[in-house]
This record gives sequence, structure tokens and C-alpha cells, in this order.
Amino acid sequence: MTISSAVVKSSGLLRALTAKGILDNLQIEQLTSEEIQGRSVADWIVNNGIVSAELLASSVAQHFGYPLLDLSQFDDSRSGLEAELIQAEKGLEAFVLGRRQGTLSVAMADPTDLSTIQQLKFRTQLQVEPVVVEYDKLLHRLEKSDPAHGMEEGLLTDVESETGAGGAEEQSPDVDDAPIVRFVQRVLSEALKKGASDIHFEPYEKSYRVRFRIDGLLQETSQPPLAAKAKIAARIKIMSRLNTTETRTPQDGRIRLTLGADERKIDFRVSTLPTLFGEKIVMRLLDSSKSLLKLEQLGFEAEQRAAVEKALAKPHGMILVTGPTGSGKTVSLYTFLQMLNHESINISTVEDPAEINLPGINQVNINERIGLTFAKALRALLRQDPDVIMVGEIRDLETADISIKASQTGHKVLSTLHTNDAVSSIIRLKNMGVETFNIASSVSLIIAQRLVRKLCSCKAPHPQGIQALARTGLINQVPQEDWTPFCAVGCEACNGTGYAGRTGIYEVMPVSEAMQELIISGGSALDMERLARQEGVASMSESGLAKIRLGTTSIEEILSATKTD
Repeated sequence: MTISSAVVKSSGLLRALTAKGILDNLQIEQLTSEEIQGRSVADWIVNNGIVSAELLASSVAQHFGYPLLDLSQFDDSRSGLEAELIQAEKGLEAFVLGRRQGTLSVAMADPTDLSTIQQLKFRTQLQVEPVVVEYDKLLHRLEKSDPAHGMEEGLLTDVESETGAGGAEEQSPDVDDAPIVRFVQRVLSEALKKGASDIHFEPYEKSYRVRFRIDGLLQETSQPPLAAKAKIAARIKIMSRLNTTETRTPQDGRIRLTLGADERKIDFRVSTLPTLFGEKIVMRLLDSSKSLLKLEQLGFEAEQRAAVEKALAKPHGMILVTGPTGSGKTVSLYTFLQMLNHESINISTVEDPAEINLPGINQVNINERIGLTFAKALRALLRQDPDVIMVGEIRDLETADISIKASQTGHKVLSTLHTNDAVSSIIRLKNMGVETFNIASSVSLIIAQRLVRKLCSCKAPHPQGIQALARTGLINQVPQEDWTPFCAVGCEACNGTGYAGRTGIYEVMPVSEAMQELIISGGSALDMERLARQEGVASMSESGLAKIRLGTTSIEEILSATKTD
């Protein structure tokens, strides 16, 4: 295993040592090319003599403001701690010092090791408060402690003993196994608590891991025993009413559970996929209470919000929302539907599948196995006296043709496309075979969007100030205004990432009369892009720059989302 440049950039420990001048760029570059054979960054640094354990501890404690403890002077009896809290540290470079109310005090050489902190939180269901100690003393104390079993192993230990050396797949999965039931329930509850959007259960040849997608990024949360993979899969299949005996083909299902202290009803969309070493399962959390936002919460600028409201106020026409998978298109559409939802309006949707349950709206799931396609469902809806129709996605000419004709005959139509920007949506419809005059007369507004992470309150002014924008391509020249972009720092509240939550950046393009004429005349994408800018339509990069100026997000997030050269 090697430390990649991505790992180096994400290591708070290395950033701290570099900021204090203890490491230089040359050492960082050397570090990226050295093999560490599975060791932690702290282990590699200390045992290669780059930094002493004592200097490492004092520097990290001073930089991050954590308390510094001489672990050799700590009473090692820990007689007052529950056995499970001591066991929770197994396999981790962490030593549990004590517990106070809902917080676990833990000795660590690297308090920026988010994987270890997340594992401890998951195993104990407690908040973790790091205390910095010297690395060599930490290893010595862990060797003396030598707990028998970790919580994850203890939770599923009987699964391993039942399957034995033959492996789980030779056994019939006992879906009523109490440890499996508790484990799956704990994973789902933890995902809800952390605000995850997806849960990944991933089997490999020699390991099995669970990851959460939080604010768009995957984070490993636990590693259950490999022998438990078949039983975990079977338990999830039972919950989502899938065929537990079919492991060779993908399956899709749904679960509705009541979770959390507030007993919210949460839907999970379940997808199974046969891989080389077992079934990978991905569960998407569909929390309607969090998905239904107000327009101002989505992140539109004032002019963009006014353009959206104007388009929604029209009695007919098509509004398209475009962007890649995971860019928040569905949430935007349902926010618009919520604004239109009134007892005097008949709203119907056709989706694959419906992800958000909104009372007062007639939702239809397509089912291609029985012939219920987007086009067929749309034809049926048009006989149901609709006022507003939402089409989950325009995938083909037939669906596009029916949607456009509906918007031309007095209906308001909302839908999505997978394109990179607003102008590309027009080109995509033309490539599908839609006539240019139909596009020009039906499409009233196109919204291209991306999601970016919001900076946590621990953010700090960028050390290079506004000059940091000069090399990014987001601006042509350094502005004269006196403002400073912010950058991510990292604290306990954001698990050291420096970010908490997400917001949208948008390109909102009304189809003006001039744009209609250009579309009908066969203008190129470049011509349409030029006209949109002349009409004052802000690009996503410009929308992102506004978010940077407000201190909402960082330069790196906008560059990542817009791919600006």
C-alpha cells in the first residue's frame, strides 16, 4: 500500500506538521512514493525517524488545540469503564481513557484520524473527544491492554462460529439471527443520525465494509466479519421484500422504517448487485422531511430565484432541470411541486421510482417489465385532467415528444435531463429528434445545477487571500473589492472535514424570444452560450464565485464541481 497524493492532502496530521514548518514539500513528495504496508501515517512518520513521537505529539496538540497527556502516568486499571468501551478500541490506534455523560475521552497520536474516530463513534454510540499522546507510549499501552474482542466482532461473533472455515455462502442464511438484526438496525440508525444519503454494504475477497455517503463523499464506518456478509444481505432482502434465494441477478426493493428519537418514517430504496465476492447492497435514504425545502434554501441567487418563480407562475410551458446523477435535481423538482401544490391544482408525476412522498400529488412508478414506460404512463396521465406533470427523466424521443406536446396544450411540465449545462439541454433534445420549433415554443426555463459542500463554522480566511482566485480560472483578473475567500479547517462538529451540509450552484436560463429565434434558426451551442451571457445569465462558475464571496463554500469545492481549467 502507498500513500497517494489524495491521502496526503486529506491528512490533517501532515497539514499540521507542514503548517508548523516541521515537514517541507520535498518530504511530502517523498512520502507519497514510499510504501507503508498498511501502517498509519503516524506510524510511518515516527518509525522512519522523520519526527520523534514527542515532537509529533506536542506539535499536533498545539496546532489543533487538543489537550496533551503523558500516557505513562495514566492509571491503567480502567476499572470504572464498561468492558464494551474498552473492547471498542480493538484494532484501532486509540486508547479509551474514560467516559463523561455522552462523550468518550480517547488517547490518540493522530486526532485527525477520522476513520478511527468514526469507528469508535459507531461502536460505542458516543461522541469522541481526542486527547493527544505520544505514539510509542500509545502502542505500549495498547499492547498491555490487549482486549479480547472488539464491539463489531462481539456483535457478530456467533455468525463466524456458525459458518466456520467453509464460508457464509455454504450455509443457509438465518435471517432471524439476533446479532444480524441488531447490527443492521444500528447501521440504519447511525446513517440517519449522521445525515447520510446512501449506505454501501461491500463484500471483497478478504474483507467486508460498510460506507456512508455524507455530503457527497463516501466514508467507511465499520468492517463487519466477512463471514456475516450473506446473513446481512439476507436480512436486508427480507426487510425490502426481495427474493432471498436469488443471488445471481440484481434486485430492487424498498423499506419503510420508523427511526430516530423523533420516530420519523424513513424510506430506503434498496439495490442489490452480484459481485465477484458476494452481493453488494446500496441503500438510499429517502427522508421526505429533509428533502422538501423552500426555494430560498436551495441556494439560488436573487435573480435566479426570480426567474424560477416567474416560470412557475406561467400556466403552461416546460421547465427542465439538468445535471449529473446526484446533483440534487429531484429535490429541486419537488421543491417546485411543493410551491405549486394546492387543492385547486391537479399534479401528477411519473418517476423511476418515486423517491419523495408528497401528500396531494399523484405519483406513478414506471415498471418496464409489465410495459408501463414513461411514454405509456404519460399518455394515461393526460387523460386524467392534469394541470402540472412531472416526468422523472426524458430519456427518449417518444417521452420528449409527449412531454413537449403536453406543455403546448395548456399543461405545465417539469422534467430532467442528464447534460452538463443549460445550453446542452437544447442540443440534447435536438439530437433526440425533437423539432427545433417545438423546443423553442415549449421550453420556458432550463436550470443546470451542481451540489457543493458548505464550509463549517470552523472555516478560516484563505492564507493567500483574494490572490488565491487568480490561478483558478474562476476570474479573469483579481477583483479590487476588499473581501477574502475562506478555506476548510476541520473541527469535531464536522468530523475534521471542514464542511457541513451542501448547497446548490446554478445556471438559470430563461428561453427568451431572442433565444427562441436562435434555436429555430439552428444556432450552435456556442452561439446560444454567447447569447445567454449577453442576456445576463450567470454560469455555474459565476454562481460558485458568488458562494465563495459569501463564505458559503471554498475555492476547491467550486473547482471540483465546475471542472474549470
